[in-house]
Amino acid sequence: MTETDVVIAGAGPNGLVLACELALAGVRPVVLDRLPAPSDEPKANGLVGQVLRQLDMRGLYETFGGDDGPPRPVPGWMFSAMPLSLVDVADNPMHALMLQQPRLVQLLVARAGELGVDVRWGHGVAGVSPTSAGVTVAVESDDGPYDLDATYLVAADGGRSLIRRSLGIDFPGSTSDTVSRVAHVKLPDDLRAEDGTYVIPGFGPLPFGHTRLGNGGLIAAQFQPDRLLLGTIEFGRTDGADDGPMTLDELRESARRVIGVDVPIEAPTGPGPHALRRIDGQNSRQASTYRKGNVLLLGDAAHVHSAMGGPGLNLGLQDAVNLGWKLAAEVRGTAPVGLLDTYDSERRPVGERVMMQSLSQTALMAPGPEIDALRKLFGELMELPAVREHMAHLLAGSDVRYPVGDTHPLSGYLAPEMTLDDGTRLAELLRHARPVLLDLSGGGFATSAGAWADRVDLVTGGSADTPVAALLVRPDGYVAWATDSPDGPGLTEALARWFGPA
Repeated sequence: MTETDVVIAGAGPNGLVLACELALAGVRPVVLDRLPAPSDEPKANGLVGQVLRQLDMRGLYETFGGDDGPPRPVPGWMFSAMPLSLVDVADNPMHALMLQQPRLVQLLVARAGELGVDVRWGHGVAGVSPTSAGVTVAVESDDGPYDLDATYLVAADGGRSLIRRSLGIDFPGSTSDTVSRVAHVKLPDDLRAEDGTYVIPGFGPLPFGHTRLGNGGLIAAQFQPDRLLLGTIEFGRTDGADDGPMTLDELRESARRVIGVDVPIEAPTGPGPHALRRIDGQNSRQASTYRKGNVLLLGDAAHVHSAMGGPGLNLGLQDAVNLGWKLAAEVRGTAPVGLLDTYDSERRPVGERVMMQSLSQTALMAPGPEIDALRKLFGELMELPAVREHMAHLLAGSDVRYPVGDTHPLSGYLAPEMTLDDGTRLAELLRHARPVLLDLSGGGFATSAGAWADRVDLVTGGSADTPVAALLVRPDGYVAWATDSPDGPGLTEALARWFGPA
C-alpha cells in the first residue's frame, strides 16, 4: 500500500487540468486511468466561453493554438440552430477555440509531465473505501492490484462514474426522448461547391452546425479535408436504435428520414479513429452533491447534459480550476474553515444553469407547429440588444457570480481583462495559480495585506483600464474583493475568508 495526498480518477481533460492546478500549488497528485494510453476517440471539437480566459491566465491559450494576447470574442453563435449575432454586444464574453479533444488531452498530458504529475495509464479504480483519514482506493493494473491510501479522491471518471455510484450519491435528472447519431463520413467530390460546402441533390447546401428540420435535426461540420462530421437528431424512438453498434447504413436511413432525400454517405478515408456513435436518449443529470467526505466529483461525474452549443468543456474545466486551489489549500493546511465546501456551493448552481439552457435548446429543436411558433417568437426576441447580451453571457458562463461576501460590482465575477501601465496584463499575474492583490491606489492596500504575503502576491501599479482602487483576485481568476476608494474597507476580512488568518 502506498500513500498520497490526492488521487484523481480519470485522465481526461478535466482530471488533467485539475492535476496541473494542484501541481502549480505544490501538490502533486496521482492520476489513474484504466485506458492504456490517452484516448484518440473524437469527442468535443473545441473550447468555448469563459474557460478560454482562464486558460489564458495560465499561459495556455497560445499553447493550445490561440492568437497572441487575450482571447478574442466571436461575432456570433448559435442557440438551438438559431443564429445569435454578438456584434453589438458590449464586452462580448463569447470566445471559441477549435481544438479537438484528443489533441487537447495530448497537450495537457505534456503539461502535467512538465509539472511532475504522476499519470498512470492502465491503472483503473476498482473500488473505494472511506477511512477515518481519507479514502483507500483499490487499483487494478497489468502489474496486479494494489491499494492507494489518499487523503482526498477526485472522481473524474465520467457520467457512469463508478466512484459516484459506489458512494451512493444520487444523480437525479431526466432523459430526453431523442436518438442522436453522428459519424465521420466522406461525400462524393462532385457534390462539393466552389465555396467548399456540399450540395445534396433534392435538399441543397449542407449548412454548418445544427439545423432544425421538420422531422428532426441535422448536424454538419468539417474540421479536416475529406472527413465530414455528419449527424442527426430524431425525436421519439426509431427502428434499430438498440440493435447493436452504430453503422453508416443506420445513419443513411436516419438522414433520409430527417431531410427527405438520400445522402450518399461513404466511409471516410485517411487515418482514424473516426466518430461512429449513437446516443439513445440524452441524459441531463446532476449529482445531489459534489462532495461526500473526502471524495469530490468533477466534470461528467458531477453533471451530464446535451452537447448542443458546446458547453461541456467550458463547464467541466471551470469546475477543475475552481476546485484546484481550494483542494491544494486544504492539503497544505492553509485553508480557512469551509473553503472546500464552496466548491459545491459555487459550482453546482452553475451546472444547474447549463442544464437549463441545454434542455431549452433540445426542446426548441423538436418538430411540431407549436415549436415552430415558439422558435419564431424566440427569434424575434433575439433581435433585441438586451436579449442578445443576456444570451451571450448565459452561453459563455460569464453571468456566473459567486457569493464572495463583497458587494462591489466586480466582486464574484471573473476578473475583467486589464493591462497595467507597464504593459503587464492581469492574466499574466495569475500564471502560477496564486491569488493576487492588485493595488492601484499607491501601495496602501499592499502594505495592510503584508501578513498574507506568503500566500498572496502583492502587486502595486496603475492602470488606465479601470477606476478601481484595488482588487483581490482568487487563483481561479474570480474577484473576491474590490474597492473604488483608496481607503475602502473589508480587505483583511476578505483575505482571511479565502486564504486563512494572517
